[in-house]
Amino acid sequence: MLKASNAAVNSFPPAFLPDGWHWSNYREGWQFFDMPLYLRNTLLIFGGNLIVIFIVLGAAAFSLSHLRVPFRQAVTTFFLMTLFIPPTTYIIPNFVNIKELGLMNSFWAFWLPAGANALNLLLLKTFMDGIHHELFEAARMDGASDWRCFRRIALPLSVPIYSALAIFIFSTAWNDWFWPSLIMHKSTMYPLSTAIYKYVIGARQLDLNIRFAILSIVMIPPIIVFLLFQRFIMRGLQLGSVKG
Repeated sequence: MLKASNAAVNSFPPAFLPDGWHWSNYREGWQFFDMPLYLRNTLLIFGGNLIVIFIVLGAAAFSLSHLRVPFRQAVTTFFLMTLFIPPTTYIIPNFVNIKELGLMNSFWAFWLPAGANALNLLLLKTFMDGIHHELFEAARMDGASDWRCFRRIALPLSVPIYSALAIFIFSTAWNDWFWPSLIMHKSTMYPLSTAIYKYVIGARQLDLNIRFAILSIVMIPPIIVFLLFQRFIMRGLQLGSVKG
């Protein structure tokens, strides 16, 4: 039905198979609005969030797991307690902070909150707790610094959890339209989900066959990302295995 004509889509009773293969629907859907621009914005949000989580949350999780941080257990308990706060209560404080920092219409409005995600921090910490301390002690005996231990040992062994988080981060960046609608007031800064909501879902004179063609196109990147990082999860599991 995604390749059917508009008359076939609106027919009743609906047919199980379309009346023909109208590949032009995809071309018209691609040309309906600037999809590459909004796709680029979404990928920038995803890439920035991923880098922030890799460096900021990864270093924080490594510190709480393998460094002598003062009040380490209290800090972990504090982040655990924040998980009981409904996420909707963060919207107004985050919006006020982003506005006061002058980050409206900026991708930093997505990247900075990503560095304070308690769930991702606890997931990383739980995974890094399973890495043996002897690996880091041996590296320190060879003269490695804490940063080098994190970069050369903890990061490669944490590929499975980073790959799983990458899938969740991409899913959030791909599907979230409410928060971008609040902080992005320029149409050229919209991610793809917000553009779909404003220009496709809310369009009144857009034929259903073109609308379904657009929605089927935007389903492809999440599938590709999942298959890509699923392969890295298996590689990370083999990398992190300990041989006796």
